Amino acid sequence: MSSQPTDSNRPQWHDRLHEIIFEADTPAGKLFDIVLIGSIACSVAVVLLDSIAEVQAKYGDFLYATEWFFTILFTIEYTLRLISVRSPLKYATSFFGVVDLLAIAPTYLSLFLPGGQYLLTIRVLRLLRIFRVFKLVTYINEAQVIITALQASHRKISVFLFTVMNIVIIIGSVMYVVEGAENGFVNIPTSIYWAIVTLTTVGYGDISPQTALGKMIASMVMIIGFAIIAVPTGIVTAELAQAMKSQISTRACPSCSLDGHDHDAIYCKYCSALL
Repeated sequence: MSSQPTDSNRPQWHDRLHEIIFEADTPAGKLFDIVLIGSIACSVAVVLLDSIAEVQAKYGDFLYATEWFFTILFTIEYTLRLISVRSPLKYATSFFGVVDLLAIAPTYLSLFLPGGQYLLTIRVLRLLRIFRVFKLVTYINEAQVIITALQASHRKISVFLFTVMNIVIIIGSVMYVVEGAENGFVNIPTSIYWAIVTLTTVGYGDISPQTALGKMIASMVMIIGFAIIAVPTGIVTAELAQAMKSQISTRACPSCSLDGHDHDAIYCKYCSALL
């Protein structure tokens, strides 16, 4: 970390606190996150046990006290996260910032809304941090590669889905005319539903063509369905091959709290802040 430039306007203990809380590249950061994940897992277990009537009747007071212990612990941790980042509001409105807030809100909410504490199972979402905590770089890279590939191919896939939507509308309209209400195709939306089910090769079988022409059209739709499945797969695969060329680290930006930067990055690629 010493080789990275620092922000002279921030106290040194802020940078140290950010390093411990948000990064898994240091022993202190890794230990912090391991303890945090253990606490999250235990708190979720407490909520699950508290929902069992027999356990709640016997250990209700203990579970209630334990839940408040974890809530206070997570409240302190959430406050420290806000203090350690350069833009607290930006972190608070980020995905993990919202999850962190939702992880503590239900307990306080239960003071006014009985049963609200059971919403605490949302804490399980915080276990997503495990990918950074144990520094499973392979999984982190793969997740980032998939996200990058999807972002790069979203326009192509959008055009593809628009085309597919037009196809099912046309096919549904044709089947409505060919089969008619007597064979289950009571209206065009229902016929479009059949076209989607058939084109995606799901085939629920609740509606099926009865005429020879209808069966012929259905056969063509099924064959087209297999071909259509290969299109988005090829688009995403091509983008995956391109995205796999880059390497990322677990370093999080002190300003926007996002990670996925290159190992030699000096500035955040999302907000351009100094790392």
